Amino acid sequence: MAPAPVDLRAVLPKLTEELPQMIDEVVDLLRDDWPDYASFVADDPEDSLRIAEIALHRLVRIAEQLPSERSAGSVLVTPVDPAEHEAFEEVGRLEWREGRSLASLLSAYRAGARVAWRHISEAGVALGLDPASVATLAEAVFIFMEELSSASAHGYVDEQRTTSAERERLRAHLAELLLSDRTDSTLVSAMALRAGWTIPATAALILIDATNEAGYAALDRLDPNCLPVRHGGLAGGILPDPDAPGRRAVITKTLAGCGAVIGTTVPPTQLPSSVRVAEAGARLASAGSIKGDPVFVADHYDTILVARDAWLLEHLRAQALAPLAAVPTATRRRLEETLSAWLTAMGNQQATAKALHVHPQTVRYRLGQLRELFGPSLDDPDNQRRLMLAVCWDRPG
Repeated sequence: MAPAPVDLRAVLPKLTEELPQMIDEVVDLLRDDWPDYASFVADDPEDSLRIAEIALHRLVRIAEQLPSERSAGSVLVTPVDPAEHEAFEEVGRLEWREGRSLASLLSAYRAGARVAWRHISEAGVALGLDPASVATLAEAVFIFMEELSSASAHGYVDEQRTTSAERERLRAHLAELLLSDRTDSTLVSAMALRAGWTIPATAALILIDATNEAGYAALDRLDPNCLPVRHGGLAGGILPDPDAPGRRAVITKTLAGCGAVIGTTVPPTQLPSSVRVAEAGARLASAGSIKGDPVFVADHYDTILVARDAWLLEHLRAQALAPLAAVPTATRRRLEETLSAWLTAMGNQQATAKALHVHPQTVRYRLGQLRELFGPSLDDPDNQRRLMLAVCWDRPG
């Protein structure tokens, strides 16, 4: 038969009376190594006293159950009151919200336990408790410390997880807002503040393949402040200050192999206008019309400007190159190549021959063919501009 529980509640009145003194001693103990916790305890004495009373009663209940559980050979299963558990968890949640570390909190708990045990043991001896009862109280202090630490750690991690999830949700919403046509500076500022994002002077939209999880991991490595973008068919991120010194080299190295397209660097208010340019760059990169790993659209404005509307470009080509329509395919290909090199060389036949790796006489012969087909329009400046657009950039696709 299990022995009757030792009546340890006799220590409660004395310990409750000494709680303010105990709290003052804890504050003094914490002040040197953990000043934040010392201030936390001292600045809200009523709440500190309430938590201390909850802890004290919980500790005594544990001590009362120990003899019978020890006799039965069982582990401690004394149920925790939900309100008490929530109070201990809330301490952990508050620590995360205040930006303090869990390790420091647990160290502060141990410091507080030393003060508490000194008062508990002195009260037990003063009240004439037998050594076994005092030892039971000591064991209860250790068990309670594990229980308190576990509950507070759970609250800390749970708040961390909740805060992180909310922060990511706000960051995604902020990215969506920055790319929308309804951008409002006041709304953006408020959302950025809630998301913990400092609005940069400039930013750029980075696009990656939506199925490329390695690309998202690379964006995280590139800059933790890169806002995630996964909305409306877009996938990637908004990168702050992409033109900072040395930034391009880091972007190139980090995003190599991710099929990334780095959009135009603009003030955040102009990000909506940059979306269509970045998307055009991504399409042309996918089609092979522009090269790069990653692709920086700023290096390809001319190609994007000319080729981003494939339907319109094909109609321009058909119109400008109509004189070549009836020419056999192989001949047409050589003549278009020669026309492109000649226009690029601004009419210099020697430079044209060098670019094509052919004899200058071959260039003169082909130019003669072109003049027969195009007539005087070949030397017309306005028509030359149209021909430049038609043949000097690769077709998308």
